[in-house]
Amino acid sequence: MTPQPLAAGDPLRLGPYRLLGVLGEGGMGKVYVGRDRAGTTAAVKVLRPELAHDRHLAQRFVREADMARAVTSKGVARVLGAQTEGGRPWIAAEFLAGPTLDEAVRAYGPMDVPTVRALAARLARTLHDIHGAGLVHRDLKPANIVLTSTGPRIIDFGIARPEHGLTLTTTGQIPVTPGYGAPEQVLGQRVGPASDVFSLGAVLAYAASGRRTFDGGHVAAVQYEVVHGTPDLSLVPPELQTLIGPCLSKDPAFRPAPPQVAEAFDPPRGADRAWRKGPLAEDIRRREEATKRLAAPEDTAVPAFAPTRRRFLTLTAAGVAVLGAGGGAGAWWLNRPGESPTAGVPAAVATPEAAFVSFIDSKPGEVPKALWGPLDVTAPNGRLPLPVRDVLVVQGTNGDLLALSVTDGTVRWRAKDIDAAAGYVSVADRLVVGTDGNGVLHAFVASTGSPVWQTQSDVDDVLAADDTHVYLVTKANELRAVDAWTLATAWTRPMTSPRSPDGPAKAVSSGKRLVIHGRDGHVEVLDTTTAETVCTLKGQGTRGQAPSISGNTFYVGGPGLMARRLDDGGFLWKEESRSYGDPEQGWSSPVADGAFVLAVDGYVAYRLGTVADTGRSSTEWSVVMGEMGTTTGTLTAPAVEGGTVWLPEPDDSAVRVMNRNGDERLFTVTMQREGPYQLVSDAHRVFIARGGRIAAMPVFAD
Repeated sequence: MTPQPLAAGDPLRLGPYRLLGVLGEGGMGKVYVGRDRAGTTAAVKVLRPELAHDRHLAQRFVREADMARAVTSKGVARVLGAQTEGGRPWIAAEFLAGPTLDEAVRAYGPMDVPTVRALAARLARTLHDIHGAGLVHRDLKPANIVLTSTGPRIIDFGIARPEHGLTLTTTGQIPVTPGYGAPEQVLGQRVGPASDVFSLGAVLAYAASGRRTFDGGHVAAVQYEVVHGTPDLSLVPPELQTLIGPCLSKDPAFRPAPPQVAEAFDPPRGADRAWRKGPLAEDIRRREEATKRLAAPEDTAVPAFAPTRRRFLTLTAAGVAVLGAGGGAGAWWLNRPGESPTAGVPAAVATPEAAFVSFIDSKPGEVPKALWGPLDVTAPNGRLPLPVRDVLVVQGTNGDLLALSVTDGTVRWRAKDIDAAAGYVSVADRLVVGTDGNGVLHAFVASTGSPVWQTQSDVDDVLAADDTHVYLVTKANELRAVDAWTLATAWTRPMTSPRSPDGPAKAVSSGKRLVIHGRDGHVEVLDTTTAETVCTLKGQGTRGQAPSISGNTFYVGGPGLMARRLDDGGFLWKEESRSYGDPEQGWSSPVADGAFVLAVDGYVAYRLGTVADTGRSSTEWSVVMGEMGTTTGTLTAPAVEGGTVWLPEPDDSAVRVMNRNGDERLFTVTMQREGPYQLVSDAHRVFIARGGRIAAMPVFAD
């Protein structure tokens, strides 16, 4: 947008801002550059006079700005204020100094791979923050991303759409930027956070190649390609194609969530140097200096004259307005009259996390009331419950796959043909994958149970999954990786351990590494790209202990609790069982908690850390829960959530709840059933299962 001097009829002041010029205008409003008495420069957007008479629209205009102010991420342009003045509402937002991504690519060419990785991670984290505030950007594109000295910033979000559901544009305007809006936006369907992920994929493809991934001779042709065509990633480096591709899936359910995008791109150290050193950084610095001059208060030494057109353009061209003149963003939870707050939300959209918060408000020592349950809906000694977005997936009493609402325990959906005893996993926290009795692999949308795809025909056990692949064991005891987005078999190799009549192997994937703990005590770490072995361990637990991963460390239980580096299998430390219980069983399944790990050895629970460069562990705390010789211990992994630690007591007699420091016993939970407890935590609650019964418990705040 080309800045212009103020024209006749333009206001001279709005609220605390003295207006200096016009940054742009569109069908919805006009955007000015303004400065307050303290010298703070802002982009100030005003609703058009012909729209201001619509009281409902004017109120919505300001209300949406208030919502946008809830986004406190450093990756957005902050909304500074909003109010109505002279019958016309206005919104002021942070004025950023720096080129847009569109300008930067045109001036300096496509970005290199490390820079694109850094850009992707920062933008994905910012989108996660925006979505966490209940907003969807709806118009993410290179022109709405400003590159500053502190990194990329997303602009122009959170502006209202009227009740009829259309964006605030004039007749004939396209409500989504061609080539960047998701297929569901082009088709006029309801959008959610997954729509922003599609736009992010298109933005990253442009940054890496210098051209749009969807193109055509006219707007209609571009939109057709978005809905029906294949994205053109031919100029995108191969190592980025596999990361960007899933973001551009036609079906929102197939797209990864922003946190998974940030983790997958995993920028190397120093990858953000592009906006700190080099030609782009120099461009940013010049713009920042010009903005400082523009922002100088009137009582400083800077001459306080009304700028000429030439000087004004020199100064304001260095900054970017953070409020688009045409609007276009909106809050996805705003529904038509009569709809509930979550009615019609796409299956791939999770309810905002705030809806799940459930902290204990009872006094220490008092057992809090369960949030829901206990319910007799699970198979006794079945597979471990699996939280996925807003559902808890369990093995039903009939052995089928059952999804319960995490908020109230009601049955959300059921897959009667799925053999849940053969395992079930979550892909990218969006899909639930299991196998039927014939060995066919099935995927379902987590929130609704809608079938997505089916593939394979010889699946015996569903072992693990990450954001891109499902890892399974075939009837011939081969280990196979299946791409969850293309359904292609990535690789097949011999399984790391023989079958056992005692049960299947346990595994976990970090995305780059797959850790498999067999019932023969053999642990193997595989490279998920090549299927090659990274390291092997022998003599670990044979009772079904499951491994755990945190960062670049993995932990395995058994006669010794072992900690090793995930990338190369390097040894960190090992704690032998004190033989407080069954010496062959040893340590329980571990659970990683940041830089620490929790596990139970007989009747003593431990929280252990790593002493750097020593090959030794450090005991943060331990809790004695019984007497020597009176217990065989437990295999159940502890659970950590909020400010609480949930510890299975010896012989699975109860669950002891401690504060996170391990120095205060809060209460004890018992469930009137036989067998071992199962503990999993997510969404600010802990799920407890035992003997076919399951309940959800609240937690103390951290």
